[in-house]
Amino acid sequence: MEYQIYTLPNGIRIAHRQVPYTQIVHCGLMLDMGSRDEKPDQVGLAHFWEHMAFKGTKKRKSYHIINRLESVGGELNAYTTKEKICFYASVLDNHFEKSVELLADITFHSIFPENQIEKERGVILEEMSMYQDAPEDAIQDDFDTILFANHQLGANILGTQESVKSFTRNSLQEFITENMDTEKIVFSIVGNIPFKRAIHIAEKYLKDIPARKTDVKRTPPQSYLPQRVSITKTITQAHCAIGRPAYALKDERRLPFFMLVNLFGGPGMNSRLNMTLREKYGLVYSIDATYSPYVDTGFLGIYFATDKANLDKANALIVKEMQLLKDKPLGKLQLHTAKEQLMGQLAMAEESNQSYMLMMAKSILDVGRVESLESIFTEIKKIEADELQNITQEMFDENQLSYLTFIPE
Repeated sequence: MEYQIYTLPNGIRIAHRQVPYTQIVHCGLMLDMGSRDEKPDQVGLAHFWEHMAFKGTKKRKSYHIINRLESVGGELNAYTTKEKICFYASVLDNHFEKSVELLADITFHSIFPENQIEKERGVILEEMSMYQDAPEDAIQDDFDTILFANHQLGANILGTQESVKSFTRNSLQEFITENMDTEKIVFSIVGNIPFKRAIHIAEKYLKDIPARKTDVKRTPPQSYLPQRVSITKTITQAHCAIGRPAYALKDERRLPFFMLVNLFGGPGMNSRLNMTLREKYGLVYSIDATYSPYVDTGFLGIYFATDKANLDKANALIVKEMQLLKDKPLGKLQLHTAKEQLMGQLAMAEESNQSYMLMMAKSILDVGRVESLESIFTEIKKIEADELQNITQEMFDENQLSYLTFIPE
């Protein structure tokens, strides 16, 4: 079934999609605010709030929050990205109301107890250490800093040790007051729940949330200077990130570029990078290319790890694969295969009701609607080989690529 939207008087939108033949309902509150909305002295505060939302509300202690859904076999979770914060749950449909009430409670009524702030500060510092000990994670965070220098998109979502140690209850309350806008909140529901019942329950717990309006305007990154940075670390492999800023969310080249990146280094084992660097030469265990669009810019990244002695050869092969795409347009069969592969991957992703619930909320916040698979397929089928070649020549310009390499000592 198609999705439906209902808007509350306070501006919160309820997005609903009824799916038969399931007893599980997935629902979540997604807010259009994230780490890029932090001020320089607030780096890591959005993520800190995500953690602290579970630590106590006006009527619950952290123990009761954790057990509310877990005790009936459900799951409660949250995440923070550069542009979004989301609190979500999955439960048997007869516990749907419990999940709605709990999500509303932790999102809008958290009290941030001082003793819990101190505990969670330690938890997040450990989380930061864990990421720093994993070079495949650390390099991606550090690479953001290179691509989006002097901009909040380049800041680490987790923050810094200094910023995390400085946060107080007032810090959290100020960040929420400055950034929460009820017209930029979507409550998303996917499950075998009739629309009227879903709206009735959601309205019960969300309609009395006071309307909030902010005039926060996101500023896009102003300049980009390609860099080549090498850092020596106590690791066994060389880790490398290659990339550049890319197209924004509403750019008409977004979908063709997404297909191009999928062909070049997507999750399929038949991607060009995997076939060359792993299957043909045995230089890597895995290699992938990703494209992440933001509201006003985008991110292209290629990641791999290899033996230090093979680093130059691996980089040369990646550049060679880029050049092949720049020099020669895809043949009819190659283009057809790339389209079929992407359409199949998108269809399989939509099979996950939880993924659809999260995608639906994000899409409504970003562009005001959810595109059907049929309409996306129609756009994919229109993509031409020369269009992809033009995009390749622009985005795979070697002079515009940045490199970050972790070198073993």
